[in-house]
Amino acid sequence: MADENNNSAAAKTEELTALVQEIRDRVRARYPGPDALKHLHITLPDLMPLIHARDAAEGKVAAIGTVNPRAGGPLNALAQAIKKLVARALDWHVREQVEFNRHVMACIEATLEALNETKRVLAVAAPAAAEMQDARSNLLQLRTEWEHKLFVNETQFLRSVADLQGAFQHRASLMESNFRDIARSQHADYLGALDRSTAELQKKFWDDLGKTRREYDRLIHEELRIIRQRSSQQQPPPPAPAAPAPEPVHTLSFDYGRFAERFRGNEDYVKKNIQFYRSRFEGRAPVLDLGCGRGEFLELMRDAGIEARGIDLSEESIARCRQKGLQVEQADLHAYLSDLPDRSLGGIFCSQVIEHLDPASLPGIIKLAADKLSRDGLLALETPNPECLAIFASHFYLDPTHTRPVPHPLAAFYMEESGLGQIEVQRLSPAVESMPALASLPEDFRNAFFGGLDYAIFGIKL
Repeated sequence: MADENNNSAAAKTEELTALVQEIRDRVRARYPGPDALKHLHITLPDLMPLIHARDAAEGKVAAIGTVNPRAGGPLNALAQAIKKLVARALDWHVREQVEFNRHVMACIEATLEALNETKRVLAVAAPAAAEMQDARSNLLQLRTEWEHKLFVNETQFLRSVADLQGAFQHRASLMESNFRDIARSQHADYLGALDRSTAELQKKFWDDLGKTRREYDRLIHEELRIIRQRSSQQQPPPPAPAAPAPEPVHTLSFDYGRFAERFRGNEDYVKKNIQFYRSRFEGRAPVLDLGCGRGEFLELMRDAGIEARGIDLSEESIARCRQKGLQVEQADLHAYLSDLPDRSLGGIFCSQVIEHLDPASLPGIIKLAADKLSRDGLLALETPNPECLAIFASHFYLDPTHTRPVPHPLAAFYMEESGLGQIEVQRLSPAVESMPALASLPEDFRNAFFGGLDYAIFGIKL
């Protein structure tokens, strides 16, 4: 029996404890304490001092209209009666104050209830607030990461833009440089093509002009020949002239090769001075050298790849040329030319020879040479220049085999009479180079009377 009573008492105690705990939970839920949101780092205000102040104020409100109790007796009764009388007399005066106090207390009650309700709502919203705080922290972390990524992306983007801009500038510079190089190359090609076209046009023009001039000279020569033939037919034929005698061979009592070496110059000097003949005889093979001497001209033609041969009266000169492998023959020029077929040569070169010939035989020699040239063949004569007075003082009469100098107007006349045209004279070896004292003379006077010691005259077969 006792055990049952003990069990019943224990059960009742547990029920009371549970009931008290449930009441506490409900009160805490209705009136949450200041630590209810401590895990959210939110501290709620403590309302207990305000509740105590409210209770004290309500006590004062409840005491309005009462008098202080005192010890019993006639004096206390009289005092209480007087207080009550005064209180009733002043009731109309303090009635408004009492109503005001009651409304103020009602306002305080409503404020307390609103604050408690706010605390309950915050307590209920605590899990959501915790989630929001977590979300806020996540958002802050995401924002930090996003800002970092944004900064990295912006940096990479700006770096890429800078690289692209640098690459673009480099490519633009390369394209501009290439364009300038191409434009410069095209301009150079254009100028080169223009120069080549101009040179070709000029060459064609001068070639056509030369052909026209040759045709014109040929026409004049043919007209003159016809006129002379008609004139000769109207007159009785003159007696046939005797055949020209061969040129005498001068027999010298000294070494003529050594003489030429001293007064004309060595072979290298002569080769250097005759280089300009190369372009004159290109494309005019075969070429005959009349009076080839030591063979300088024949060596020039061989080096240029032009077929050439020579003749000379000097046995010593012929032997020297054959030692060089040159094609030469010892013969008299008049007899050799007479034996050649007409129009069989492309060019004839005769240097320092005509001044050795008999002046009366010179026209016949030039006519004979012209007959052996093919059409457009070239005859080139080189001889001392009698316009230069210096040759009579120190050059012409050094050679005892010289007969008489031939002025270039006379040589040109002989060429024209022989059917040659496009006569051209080129003065050689300026006297001032071998006689520096002439430099003190006025230039125009020096050029007129002391110009080239030699001259070369060229004629084209019409």
